[in-house]
Amino acid sequence: MIDLKEIKNKIFKRENLFFLTIILLIFSIDRYSKIKITNELLNNTLFINDFINFDLVWNTGIGFGLLSFNSSLIYNSISMFICLVLLCLIYLAIRSDKFDKLIFSIILGGAVGNFYDRIFFNAVPDFIDLHIGNFHWFTFNVADIFITLGIIAFIMKGFFVKNN
Repeated sequence: MIDLKEIKNKIFKRENLFFLTIILLIFSIDRYSKIKITNELLNNTLFINDFINFDLVWNTGIGFGLLSFNSSLIYNSISMFICLVLLCLIYLAIRSDKFDKLIFSIILGGAVGNFYDRIFFNAVPDFIDLHIGNFHWFTFNVADIFITLGIIAFIMKGFFVKNN
């Protein structure tokens, strides 16, 4: 039988509130960057230096513009799948040790930022354009940076931290 009091106690532990603060901080940084860019950059490219531009692109797919389609059925299906992944990450974060909670919190902060945009704008604003000459990497945003850092930390932990 499910003990709701035990679940509540696990979720609202002090350390979980700390990690919730990390998620909210990353979400806020991402929202701020997207609001500034969408308000300032309408249909323009901002030259930063020879390797980076800010160029606003509305991404209807997943990471790096993959799976972009003009079908609302596919878009909504992908959004529902992302929602399920977020719920799984939240569950894993709650059940994890402190270091894994930190990793999941970093990933969740970015993922929640991008999911928010999917729900409220039907697309995610990507604007960081890294390039060397005419070779351009995929355009991305601040949330993508945190998601990527979290995934790299998770992979590196798998290689270098031995579980007893």
